[in-house]
This record gives sequence, C-alpha cells and structure tokens, in this order.
Amino acid sequence: MPPPADIVKVAIEWPGAFPKLMEIDQVCASVWSLGNPENFALQIADATNFYITEKVCSSYQTALQLHERIQSTSMDAKLEALKDLANASRDITFAQEFINLDGISLLTQMVESGTDFGDLLSFTLTAFVELMDHGIVSWDTFSVAFIKKIASFVNKTAMDTAVLQRSLAILESMVLNSQDLYHKVAQEITIGQLIPHLQGTDQDIQTYTIAVINALFLKAPEEKRQVRLRCTHTQTHCIYCINVIRSNTPINDEMAHQLYVLQVLNFNLLEDRMMTKMDPQDQAQRDIIFELRRIAFDVELEPNNSGSIEKRKSMYTRDYKKLGFINHVNPAVDFTQIPPGMLALDNMLYFARHHQDAYIRIVLENSSREDKHECPFGRSSIELTKMLCEILKVGELPSENCHDFHPMFFTHDRAFEEFFCICIQLLNKTWKEMRATSEDFNKVMQVVREQIMRALTAKPNSLDQFKSRLQNLSYTEILKIRQSERMNQEDFQSRPILELREKIQPEIMELIKQQRLNRLCEGTCFRKISSRRRQGEFWYCRLSPNHKVLHYGDLEESPQGEVPHDSLQDKLPVADIKAVITGKDCPHMKEKGALKQNKEVLELAFSVLYESDEYLNFIAPDKHEYCVWTDGLNALLGKEMTSEYTKSDMDTLLSMEMKLRLLDLENIQIPEAPPPIPKEPSNYDFVYDCN
Repeated sequence: MPPPADIVKVAIEWPGAFPKLMEIDQVCASVWSLGNPENFALQIADATNFYITEKVCSSYQTALQLHERIQSTSMDAKLEALKDLANASRDITFAQEFINLDGISLLTQMVESGTDFGDLLSFTLTAFVELMDHGIVSWDTFSVAFIKKIASFVNKTAMDTAVLQRSLAILESMVLNSQDLYHKVAQEITIGQLIPHLQGTDQDIQTYTIAVINALFLKAPEEKRQVRLRCTHTQTHCIYCINVIRSNTPINDEMAHQLYVLQVLNFNLLEDRMMTKMDPQDQAQRDIIFELRRIAFDVELEPNNSGSIEKRKSMYTRDYKKLGFINHVNPAVDFTQIPPGMLALDNMLYFARHHQDAYIRIVLENSSREDKHECPFGRSSIELTKMLCEILKVGELPSENCHDFHPMFFTHDRAFEEFFCICIQLLNKTWKEMRATSEDFNKVMQVVREQIMRALTAKPNSLDQFKSRLQNLSYTEILKIRQSERMNQEDFQSRPILELREKIQPEIMELIKQQRLNRLCEGTCFRKISSRRRQGEFWYCRLSPNHKVLHYGDLEESPQGEVPHDSLQDKLPVADIKAVITGKDCPHMKEKGALKQNKEVLELAFSVLYESDEYLNFIAPDKHEYCVWTDGLNALLGKEMTSEYTKSDMDTLLSMEMKLRLLDLENIQIPEAPPPIPKEPSNYDFVYDCN
C-alpha cells in the first residue's frame, strides 16, 4: 500500500548514532486547520532554508510571491523581498521554480535599468549569482547591455563593496563558462582598470579581482597571452617583463611593471620562464652567466685574443666552481632542467644587480671556505627557485578550494625576485647554522622550506615583515618547534613510543636514585629540635660512602662546607632503620609546643625509626632538602621515591632522553608493530670461528 501523500520520509542523523529514516507529516492540516495543504511544505529552520518535500508546490508559491514582491513600488518592501530572494535562491528546488517564472530575465532587467543602487542592487546581484550557481541557465543567454552594466560597476573608482564583489564574481563566471562572453568581457574590462582594486585593503575584493584576471588569461588565445614588453629594469637586454592581454588601452612600460605584481599571483609569466630551457649555444643567455661572474669577481670580459684558449677555460672553470655551479665547464647546462629553467637564472641576475653587496659576500664567503663546508650559490639558487615555485603553486591551475592569500606580493613591482633574494640569504644563513656539507644539501633545503612555510603562515603584509619573521625562525628555533610538535603528536602515544618510555624509565629512576644517595653522602646541616642535644644549636648528618652508616653529631655553628665523618660522634647503621615517617606522624610533631602549630615546619619534618622504639628526628632547612633526604632514605630501604622533585626530575630527564633517541628518526614513519623476525638460516657456515 503506498504511503499517504502528506507523509515524507526524511533521513535524520545524530552524532554518534546510526542515521534513521523517519516519516514526517509535512502538512499537519488537522492540527492547524490549513486549507489547500498542497501549497505547504516543511522547510529547514536554519541559514540554508532548504525544503524537505517530495513535491514543489510550496516552493512554487514562494517563488510566485517573491516574483511579485520584488516588483513592488515601495523601496522598503522591495528591499525585504530581495533579501528573502537572495536567501531562498540557494535552494535548488526554489531556484528551479523562480527561473521557470522567468525570474532571471526580471533580475537582469532590474540591473540594466540602473534605477537600483546600494543594498537594492547588492541583493539583486546576490540573488542572481546564487541562481546562476545551480547551472540551470546557460551564461550565453545574456545581452551585451547586461555585460556592459556589470562591467561599469567594476570600472567605477568608488563602488559599494558588496556590489563590486558580486560584479567581479559574475564577470569571472562569464569568462570561464563561455568563450563568446570572454571576448565581450575583454572589450569592457582592461587590466589597467582592475589594478586599483588590488591596491585597496579589502582582501575579498583583491581575491575576486585576481580570479577575474586568472580567468581572462586562461581563456585568452595563445597569441594574446604572448605579448612581450621590454623591461626597463635590465641594462643590457630584455630579460622578460610581462605578458598582457591586448586591449584598446595602450600598455606602457610603467603599467607593465605595475602589472608584474598581478603576474606574480597569476604566475603565467613565472610558469613560462620556469618551463623555458636555457640554450647553451645562445650567446645572449650565456652573457647573463658572464655578468654573474663579472659582478662577483670584479673582472672584465677578456678579448678573444688575450692569452691561450686553455688558460681562459681554466680561469672560467675556476670561477664557475666558486659560483657554485654543478657543471664547472659549461654552467649553462645547469639551467636546462625544467622546472625551474630560465627563471632561476633571472632570479640570480636580479639578486646580483639589485643586492650586489649581499651577492658578492655570499659568493666570496663560500669560495673561501673549506670545500666540505661551502654553500654552492649556483646549485642553491636553482633548487630554491624550484622550491618557491612549488610553495606558491606556480604552473598549477587556479583552484577554488585554495584560500591562501599573501598580501606582501602586492607591495613590490618585482615581488617574486625580492622574495627569492630574501630566501637565498636565509638559505646561506641556515647552511652556516647547520654547519652543513655538500652531503647535507637536501637536509638544508628541507629546513629552509619549513622556515619559509612557517613564515608565510603568518600572512605578512610586506616583504619586510616576512624577512623579520624569518629572523625569528633560526635553525635552533626550528629544532625546538619540531621537538615540541613531536611530543604533542599522536606518534608519542603509539605503542612503540610507549614501550620505549617504559624501557627508559627504570634507567632514569636509577640515575635519580644515585643522585639522591650522592647528595646524602655530602650531608646536610639541621637545626636541633629536642632537648636531647643541648650542647649546640646545629647538628649534622651524612651517609657514609659505602651507603651502610649514617654519621651524625652536634655542631657549635653552621659549617661552611662538608663535615668529616670522624668529627661526627654518633652512628646509625642503615640495616637498623625500620621506616621513614613524615609530617604529622613524626614523634617530634606530636609533642605539645609551637612546632605543632607551624604548618611550614610540619611539611619539612621527617623521622627515622630504628630498633624498637627509637627515632632520629629531622626538620629539613627547605623543601628541596626534605625531598632529597626522604627520597634517599627510601632508596636505602628499597622503597619507591615519591617526592615532587622525583616526579619533576623524571619528566624532565625522560623527555630529554626520548628526544635524543628519536632525533635520528626525524621524518621517518614509526611502525605500530615490530618487523617480523626472519627465518633461521639453513646453516651457520658463515659464522667466523674465533679459534
């Protein structure tokens, strides 16, 4: 038998329990005496307002009402209707009904009319974006007038933030979803008009602007993406400044350098250079390497007829080795690997020209070191450039799931090169801190990557802030952070780690025990606490070196150092000690007097019970001595040491020992179970006979 029409089955989940399919009466007409129950449905009462219904009758009624309300002549009523429409449009059931009522056309007409502004326009565009996100209507259906209107909102210098954000989102979707709309949008929006939006402080606007630029470059034909402009920052020849989309607005060199900031984030330029191999036969490219040599060693290019060819080759090879290239004979070969290709050479030349002192210092400093400790500048620059491209995802398509935003790249017209210059100096500094050799190259690069990633996590607003952040992330600090994180990781709760802790604990406890006994052998001066010893104000007690006898006796005054055994008249064999008593259970604390009322003294009191009913009573000078003596005496009796200091020492020493033992296992996955024991060999003929 089919279920009643008013019953809808809804899957309901509860945390920690299995989901259940429950039947819900979606109308409850008998309860509220509702007429035309087919016009009602259940709706989730949260921010989504999604419908729980198997029919679309109620969503149709809502769509019809909103379709009428947004055409109201009252501005207040119209605003409320648009707010409701923007909220309801997120539900695909409602969106389908509203679109069937030609709601999209109504919204575009309202935008094209230009009569709405402020919140009215903002909610109109919000509703439009929400409806289009469902993919029900094709983007190709919109008129040029609508595109021009949306573009005008972006081109205005002063525009409501919400309107600007929605307009940028609409333009991005138009470009990505229709090649025809790309051409129309490209005619209305130029790169120069988008630049001001990147110079503001609103990160959402900056992000949406970058998204539009990414979309324009992705959809642009190849010939339009390969427009090259001469770079006035270089003195000898054009390295490669910027790719732009041709537009009706002339692009001059000044604007090109402004656009470089966009391209650092767009990464089309960087990707092109990164994937360009160096041609070892290209003289213009080889001149760049000669320029690096000239700046580093202050040498001029020798004429071809100066000296023998072999002599000049030997001189070049020596200098290229000092520059840290892998191939000393022909360093151009080092740049044939892609990535990073020519991008690494661009970065090196920029560093040499714009940070000449730092460049010369790094090259000369490493060329004068011992070979095993020199940091190869050439190899480091190539690998660092490759690493930076990986960190910033150069060459990857824009992802809607990525929310990384780095404001510092908007603060310099050559931001990526400056970023490299900071990081190459960091690499050289870290190399020295690690006292690395050529075999440690990969380890150094791993540490540098971690330093850069941790500094970027703070989202510095400028390159100076990024540099300052790196100064606080030295190699020593990285080690501390790693150790701290490792102790807090789940790995430290894994079975192998717990077993290792259990194995180490007895060793640590034995170390603490020996320290306590050694301290008892040194002895301590105590104040007198009974009439039994009236000759002096102090008495001294110490353990014999063989740990078999306690020596004690009265003193005239507090000693300046250790008191010899032979000057202490009384002895107590350790074998005669029956127990150690502490606190209020001590005999001298049970006696009437001021000591009984003093809580501080009570916490420092302990007694040694020997023979049948004899006691040796103590009041420690401080808490530390109290813990040392009670621990030491318990250790002599073979009992557990339970003082606060023992627990503290155990935690400290155990933590240090665990860190030391796991230091060599960094970045190694520790298995949960031990490896299987191999089978016994068929014979033991391989064993060496010592006889």
